[in-house]
This record gives sequence, C-alpha cells and structure tokens, in this order.
Amino acid sequence: MNDTVSKDGVTPAEVASYLRRHPAFLHDYPDLALTLLPPREEGKTTSLASYQLDVLRDKNRDLGRRLTELVSIANENEQLMQRVHALNLSLMREATLAGSVRRVVAGLREDFSTDFVRLVLLRADPELPAADWLIVQPQGMPALPEFAEFFRNGEALCGRLHAEKLDFLFGKHADEVHSSALVALGERDAPLGLLAIGSADANRFHPGMGTIFLKLIAETVSAAIARFPAHG
Repeated sequence: MNDTVSKDGVTPAEVASYLRRHPAFLHDYPDLALTLLPPREEGKTTSLASYQLDVLRDKNRDLGRRLTELVSIANENEQLMQRVHALNLSLMREATLAGSVRRVVAGLREDFSTDFVRLVLLRADPELPAADWLIVQPQGMPALPEFAEFFRNGEALCGRLHAEKLDFLFGKHADEVHSSALVALGERDAPLGLLAIGSADANRFHPGMGTIFLKLIAETVSAAIARFPAHG
C-alpha cells in the first residue's frame, strides 16, 4: 500500500475511507487482523489490539492537554472580564473628566500590568492634567495624519507600530516599546481620540490576537469621557 495507486487502481486513501465507513470490517473478515502490520518501533512487535490501545491512549492524552488549555484560557478570560468590570465601576464613580482619565491610566497600569499607556484626546479642557500619558489634540483628526488609516478602519491595531506612530505616542520611551495595541475612542463619525498600550515584550501584542477585551475597554473609556461636555 506504499504505492500511490495499486494494480487494481485503488488508492490508499480510498481504502482508508472505506474502512472508516465500515468499522466492523475486521469483524466480518477476522483473518485480516492476523495479517495486518500495525506501526511498531524497531525491534519490537505488537498486536493490532495493542496498537489500537496505544492510539486511544495518545488521543486521550491529547484531549487532556486540550482540555487543560481550554480551562486555562477560560480562567484568564474570566479574570480579564472581572478587571474590565472593575474599571467600569471605578469610572462610574468619577465625577470629573480629570478624575476619569487618571482612573483609566491607573487602572490599566495596576490591574492589567501594562508597561506604557497613552491617552490621546481630540479635545481641549482646562481640567485635563499635564502628564506624559496624556496627549491633547484639539485640532482633531486632521492633526494626526499618521493615524488616518487607523481611524478609517475603526478596528483595534495590535503588533509592532511604525516609527512615526511610536515617536508620537511614546516619545523618549519609543525604543522601549516592542509591541503595542491601539483602540479608537468614540464612534467612527464622532471620534474622541485613541488609547494606546505599549509593552516591552515583543509578543504581548501581535496581529491576529483576540481584541474583544480591548474593544470592551475602549467602549468603557469612551462612555466615561463622553459624559463630560467639551469646554474648549
């Protein structure tokens, strides 16, 4: 059966497909069980029943590993959901815009173990604190051409940022940021700004990773900021 096609024109794949559709085949033809050669290690012999048992044990081990991984992921997701909920509650208790933005940054640093946080707001307000984590652009999106495509797409951006984005967001710390996550704040037709999270770990944020919790955080932060009207 090592040949691609047997002399009768039957391929190994067709034989395997037939046997899968007829699992009782060996029951009807028990003599074949004595002639089949199951895989074996060099120098060792084994019966078909022993081989089947080994295969089942391997499958059980694989299923056990997968179940352990799924339980671990579920636990991590539960913890993340609790942290997002805690952030939401803490922002609801803030009575000012300044207190809200401070709570956002403190919550992300303390509860989500982030290395760098940057909040970009497309509005000016005398209440806003002067801090390296806050970037105010009252001129709006036209003043941020390097983020035009990001705002246009409206999706979270994860991975390694281009140099101009890194420099704008993280300034003197740009060289320390090896992966980042960006989420837009507000609605696409009424943007409020963006939230940037930077990490020294190149694998912390990467393209293709799940972004549901980043989006939940963005919605929470957007709602908190939108509560306070802009004063110019």
